[in-house]
Amino acid sequence: MRDLGCGGWRVYLEIEVRRVDCRGCGGVKRERLDFLADNPRYTKGFAFEVGRRCRQASVRDLARDLGLDWDAVKTLEMQYMRAQLAAAGMPRPTAIGIDEISVRKRHAYRIVVSDLVARRPIWFGGEDRSEASLKQFYDGLGPGKCGQIKLAVMDMWKPFRNATRTSAPKAAILFDKFHVLRHLGAALDRVRKAEYARLAGKDRRFIKGQKYTLLSRRENLTLQGRQSLELLLAANKRLNTAYVLKESFGQLWSYDREGWARRFFDNWRASLKWQRLEPAFAAMIERHWDGIATYCKPEHKVSLGFVEGLNDKTRVFQRRAHGLKDPEYLRV
Repeated sequence: MRDLGCGGWRVYLEIEVRRVDCRGCGGVKRERLDFLADNPRYTKGFAFEVGRRCRQASVRDLARDLGLDWDAVKTLEMQYMRAQLAAAGMPRPTAIGIDEISVRKRHAYRIVVSDLVARRPIWFGGEDRSEASLKQFYDGLGPGKCGQIKLAVMDMWKPFRNATRTSAPKAAILFDKFHVLRHLGAALDRVRKAEYARLAGKDRRFIKGQKYTLLSRRENLTLQGRQSLELLLAANKRLNTAYVLKESFGQLWSYDREGWARRFFDNWRASLKWQRLEPAFAAMIERHWDGIATYCKPEHKVSLGFVEGLNDKTRVFQRRAHGLKDPEYLRV
């Protein structure tokens, strides 16, 4: 028995593990003991204790405290996490959220599927964000459980839609609000750049260094300053209208009937035409209207923020696993 110096003791056990000849394959097999971990140098109890402590500490810090190799701590933690997954079991989801996660540079993606009712991830895998990768989840779930899926929340990515319609035909597809608003923000940014370019041309002096012009009294400005102020107000008039329209667009997800939501969208699109703003975003919403109007039904009112929140948690896991280039470790 050895004092670890951190309030605990390490107990060394001398256990003789027998080796036997296998009559089936003719090889030599080692006897398995139920209380031993995957790493036969440690017990399952010690492995689960390491896993519980890894919830608050990193693998490197825990390995230093226990006087173990970091690879041994990682192996014990993976056994603990696999036991937690086995205890939770594979649920029978009725509403799922689908999103892609970037695992490294150069467009390397994995797909994460979450149960929006139980509010927990249930699958992580695939080789990319293709239709074949998402079909691996549906194949593992089985046709029976796929038939129980009533709602699938995703971004406007065509392979996700095709795989869902093929494997879960009863599921209604709902496009995630945050991805739609992100497209709206990109369209608004293009409007801003085009408006500045139209008014200023190649002369961009009125954009930068005009803080004094905006904060000063009009009577204190010079003739050149007043001309710059008029140019700034003219540019920001339409931009202010564009920002107001962007903020009001979020009201689309507050309606309980599709007819009301459609009337709101038609009025909102008419405002775009009246202000002569970019119509490309409105055309995109028109093409994907069915996936947005799905949220109007009361049975489809699920938390749309959980999918994006899960992305942030996954990035935390990736930072915590920095240096461990094991895809299985990230998956569990």
